Amino acid sequence: MKAEIIAVGTELLLGQVVNTNATFLSEKLADMGIEVYFHTVVGDNPQRLEELLQLADTRSELIILCGGLGPTDDDLTKNVLADHVGVPLVQNQEGLEALNGFFAQRQGTMTPNNLRQVETLQDGIPLPNRTGLAIGCLYKGEKNNYILLPGPPSELKPMFLEQARPLLEKEFPATEKLTSRVLRFFGIGESKLVTELAEMIEQQSNPTIAPYAKPNEVTLRITAKTEDEVSANALLDQTEAEILAKVGEFFYGYGEENSLVEVVVDLLKEKHLSITAAESLTAGEFQATLGMIPGVSEVFPGGFVTYSKETKASFLGIDPALLERVGVVSEECAKEMAEAALRLADTDYALSFTGVAGPDDLEGKPKGTVYIGLAQKAGETLVAENHFSRDRSYVRHSSVMKGLDMLRRVILNKN
Repeated sequence: MKAEIIAVGTELLLGQVVNTNATFLSEKLADMGIEVYFHTVVGDNPQRLEELLQLADTRSELIILCGGLGPTDDDLTKNVLADHVGVPLVQNQEGLEALNGFFAQRQGTMTPNNLRQVETLQDGIPLPNRTGLAIGCLYKGEKNNYILLPGPPSELKPMFLEQARPLLEKEFPATEKLTSRVLRFFGIGESKLVTELAEMIEQQSNPTIAPYAKPNEVTLRITAKTEDEVSANALLDQTEAEILAKVGEFFYGYGEENSLVEVVVDLLKEKHLSITAAESLTAGEFQATLGMIPGVSEVFPGGFVTYSKETKASFLGIDPALLERVGVVSEECAKEMAEAALRLADTDYALSFTGVAGPDDLEGKPKGTVYIGLAQKAGETLVAENHFSRDRSYVRHSSVMKGLDMLRRVILNKN
């Protein structure tokens, strides 16, 4: 079944509201084996919505409309769809009882326009709204099928999951379903990754391979279409093995949410290792990133933010004469910072960050020049010179990500 999603609301076109509903629905429909081919946003205009419905009828079997089910004059989605399919709107008794109960509980007076929220298409299947007042609807036409959902995500998500999805699975059972796996990579750009996998991507059929660039990393979504999960995982395993044979050195984890810092913290916990840091240009961003992970106190006792030469000397005990001689943007400074932090915090590892975030150059070094040190209780201190691009914020974020990856690689190479 081919589907498309139409989001209705002028506020979406003006950028006042972000269309997160389309992302949510596409993901859930894909899990059901329903492929979404089009996303469209249209304002609160009946003529333009009708034109869009006519177009959607020519290319999609399932058309999902989000928004425009409320009580005001610009909430016109149900009216336009009813005219489009040639059926009247009727009052839903269950929705009316919920509406009356809502106002009775709050001891308020219900204005007549609220009744619009409990209207539905005649011969349609009403979709109750557990978290709001506007009911939805599944309408099965001769050739096309339509779903009406409310616009607020707090209402749309439970209505789809609890009402619409079970109905779709019952009315339109899928013989094949889509199963996806997300692979995450750091240290390789999207263009380089695509180049390395060019032959696989060009020849893809089932599974498919889709790259997505994110800040300082790249993800690959591989998707298999099969009748059962066992067959899907077999296909995904084979494709993943081929991908990692080409670019496995940059792979660090799975999933949409499993970020690099989570992978590193889990690794530290698993190996019973600890980390500290001494930060200059990142000004605590690395430690703040660690602090976002629940339970990080098991592996991170604390660290140091030493932005100036004076604090590098007083907090970490670095020789001021050394800083004057080599500068803070140097390999030597990064090495001293990491080793001092390791000694003072008595941890297994210590990372240091020093460099030029920008926008100006510093000590004759161009912006984006960053030295990252990694001191080890059982091993030599490593220092990496990096040259990051873009703005100040991106340089700092790039530094944190690079430091996390350095730590990850060292731990894995030792075990």
